[in-house]
Amino acid sequence: MVGIIEEQHPDRTHLFMQWKKMDWPLLIDSLNLLDVLAVPLTYLIDEAGIVRYERPSDEELEVFLSTDYTHAPERGETLEVAEDSPEHVLLWGGDVSEAIAGLLRRVGAEPDNTHTHFRLGVAYRKRYDSEAREPEDFAKAVEHWARALELDPNQYIFRRRIQQYGPRLDKPYPFYDWVPEARAAIEARGETVIALAVEPRGSEFAKPVKAFVSSGTETEPPDPEGRIFRDEAPLIDVETVTVPAKVAPGGSARVHVVLRPDLSKKAHWNNEVDDTVFWVDVPEGWQVDARRHTVSIPPEPVSQEPRHVELELQVPSDFTGRATIPAYALYYVCEDVNGTCLFRRQDVEIVVEVR
Repeated sequence: MVGIIEEQHPDRTHLFMQWKKMDWPLLIDSLNLLDVLAVPLTYLIDEAGIVRYERPSDEELEVFLSTDYTHAPERGETLEVAEDSPEHVLLWGGDVSEAIAGLLRRVGAEPDNTHTHFRLGVAYRKRYDSEAREPEDFAKAVEHWARALELDPNQYIFRRRIQQYGPRLDKPYPFYDWVPEARAAIEARGETVIALAVEPRGSEFAKPVKAFVSSGTETEPPDPEGRIFRDEAPLIDVETVTVPAKVAPGGSARVHVVLRPDLSKKAHWNNEVDDTVFWVDVPEGWQVDARRHTVSIPPEPVSQEPRHVELELQVPSDFTGRATIPAYALYYVCEDVNGTCLFRRQDVEIVVEVR
């Protein structure tokens, strides 16, 4: 028995297997090299590497187990990945930036190759989750996954990768809501829980809904007249990513906002005052799940962790084009190691492409 998983973050699968006491070998196909359209799939493969049954019935399983294929004349096909290919780098380790460059060259030569777009998205997200991350990596991953799905709208794997980070209206199920339960059960058994390199966040825990839920529309803005001094340096870098990359009129999107202290300036959070606040000014006709979002501060007096905000927008049914939604963040930040601590505002633009 060998399992193959189409997963961006393999360690999450290992955590699930630890929880369920699964002990068989597991292979990771985050690039979808097997070109499967949907999962789960079960194959029965003989000693020569020949696939004898796909999605076998109980009767076919019995036939397979009772048949001797040792002397079968056919030989199975081998899936080989060249050592100098971007796929080899992404599978076995190496410079992810080089793999991205190689895949970009392929996209330039074959702009409608759906597999290349999907794998490029995987590569961008892989770099985003590493120390080599670049601010636009997540947004680029979403763009290329969207292009792959546009080229092949029947691809379940591509669609699920986008839905993992997308709005609740488009989710088939909560993707990683099992993680807390798994950790608790493993700890109760006295085992050491497998650590996750990248923790699941809001969209990956979120449950699907059948109708858009808007709340907090009557909340008063925290800085209505814009009197708070702007973080002009800035000491905090802000990233925004909208998922999906293109939203249909009347559809919804999930916006990921990350606030990161600029470590090159030795900036850090001041945690001795109030929580970080993020405010969204949606235009007339648009809906937002909440205008005001807060990020709780950690117990340490100072810290340098990235802070995450996720919100959902619903587009008016009669709107098309590019929309820029105004927002701003309010936070307490300190300059340098023993520098001045300041209360600052940073204006943010959330871009939504509606087609």
